[in-house]
Amino acid sequence: MDFSILAEAFDRMTKTSSRTELTAILVEVLKKTPKSLVSKVSYLTQGKLFPDFLGIEIGMAEKTVSKAIGKAYSFEADRIQELFRKTGDLGDVAAELSSKKSQQRLSSGKLTVESVYSTLEEIAKTSGSGSSVVRVNKLAMLLDSASSLEAKFLVRFVTGKLRLGVADFTVLDALAVTFTDDKKNRDKLENAYNLTSDLGYVADLLANKGLKAIGAVRVTASKPVRPMLAERMETAELIISQMNHEAAAEYKLDGERVQAHKVRSGEVTLFSRRLEQITDQYRDVVEGLGSLPAKEFIVEGEVVAIDWEGKYLPFQELMHRRRKYDLDAAMKNYPVVLNLFDVLLVDSHEVIEEPYEKRRAVLEKLFEGAKTKNNMMLVPAKKVKDASEIDALMEVSLASGCEGLVVKNLESSYKAGARGYAWIKYKPEYRPGVRDTIDLVVVGANHGMGRRAGVYGAFLLAAYDDEADVFRTTTKVGTGFSDADLEKISRELDAHKTKEKSPRVDAKVEAEVWFEPKVVMEIIASEITLSPIYTAGLDQIRQGAGFALRFPKFTGKIRDDKAPEDSTTVKELMEMYQKQVRQLKKEELETAES
Repeated sequence: MDFSILAEAFDRMTKTSSRTELTAILVEVLKKTPKSLVSKVSYLTQGKLFPDFLGIEIGMAEKTVSKAIGKAYSFEADRIQELFRKTGDLGDVAAELSSKKSQQRLSSGKLTVESVYSTLEEIAKTSGSGSSVVRVNKLAMLLDSASSLEAKFLVRFVTGKLRLGVADFTVLDALAVTFTDDKKNRDKLENAYNLTSDLGYVADLLANKGLKAIGAVRVTASKPVRPMLAERMETAELIISQMNHEAAAEYKLDGERVQAHKVRSGEVTLFSRRLEQITDQYRDVVEGLGSLPAKEFIVEGEVVAIDWEGKYLPFQELMHRRRKYDLDAAMKNYPVVLNLFDVLLVDSHEVIEEPYEKRRAVLEKLFEGAKTKNNMMLVPAKKVKDASEIDALMEVSLASGCEGLVVKNLESSYKAGARGYAWIKYKPEYRPGVRDTIDLVVVGANHGMGRRAGVYGAFLLAAYDDEADVFRTTTKVGTGFSDADLEKISRELDAHKTKEKSPRVDAKVEAEVWFEPKVVMEIIASEITLSPIYTAGLDQIRQGAGFALRFPKFTGKIRDDKAPEDSTTVKELMEMYQKQVRQLKKEELETAES
């Protein structure tokens, strides 16, 4: 398959913000793709070579890529940097130099998807002494054979700036249309994806074995399951009513959610909520997990920082463990404990479809059989039947240094990748009279002035619309940041900068700089209001108005543990707004009666 087919499609994708059109373009490509290459095309379209949980990335810095461009087109590095500063896009630089090249190429022949993928895989897996030179040479060989358009997207790919606006659900839609002629089958593909976290695997299975094979996909140790998520409710009365007056209440911990997998060889791997491998950061919890009495398993828990007396510490303390270097020192200075709360698989026996009570019993038996419980415990849980029991347990949870409770339906199975009312978060800030914390995605920013010169001074934030799979703006925030915060956040955001607004961002207001929706901030606000300039919940309450935050402030937390799609949803903003309205009416009634 000619790589030019993919490059031309990528070019068309960058010129549209319509998800429908993006899907249609991808369907065209998939129909031209040999079945043996469907998985590779699916990965490449997402800007990756493998599923995220394998942790294999290209990892080429812009300076290294500049060297490859210079070698391919016999151009001086200083001149390349000059063009880069002018365009802001190394892909455009490569395209320009490719179109001007006249001398004999280092190699000959057209690029194919197979050759591009295999060479990029070699680049990604090259390490050790001299690896930089090898990477430069391999990329230069690809660029030397590339057309102007192919060169542009090769460079954007290896620098992590492909940015086509194609999300997971867009790929699933396109696969359903291409191989089943019915977009409604997306739900079946999504279920398989939720159980494997591997779009390429799902694509290959569908293309080569059909829908029946998709329906037979099961949970597998070593492939992370997309996590089940909770909704929020504001009162214990509403929660217990939702649960038909019987549920389990677990402590909600202020830590990092972890999914632990043990395979039959004995190896234990830890995955974050974002499905990244984080085993090295928490090596101290692996010993206890390895001693659980099962040859293979998948369990979930929350890693929480503790002090020397074993008391829980805030989330910020845990972030000292999220580093690449000096891990031994981090383990010594910032001890942690893994609090287990669920189990999905034990010795080839799936329990993911079992009700909560059965899974909890399996987990307790597994935990009790551990040879050592070092850095490991069970999340405290208690059955509750009325609101007073929930509120009483809430106070005990808070006194223990926890955030609140997660109340769980006793009859519910584990719904991978889903958010629903089978699990309900209950925190103090959800109760009337206390400000909510909201997790929002940074989609734009304005440059700082005065003492904030050189960094971003205010950020445009968006909530996630899970029905449309887009991010809709709801506020700008510029308070609550220390100088150190702004420097760190600005550096992180620069890696996600785009020339134009992402196709996945819905915004009326302008920003001086736009970003791919990647970074999640925790915000507090005094209330949710209506505004004509924001798009979250547009027209849902009042025609021409969306949800806005009054007096938003950064809490100091960047939620590295959350994917953008795990941020606060537009639906949740609606529920918070309605709660405020109810509270206001209640206060007005009480005032009138008094």
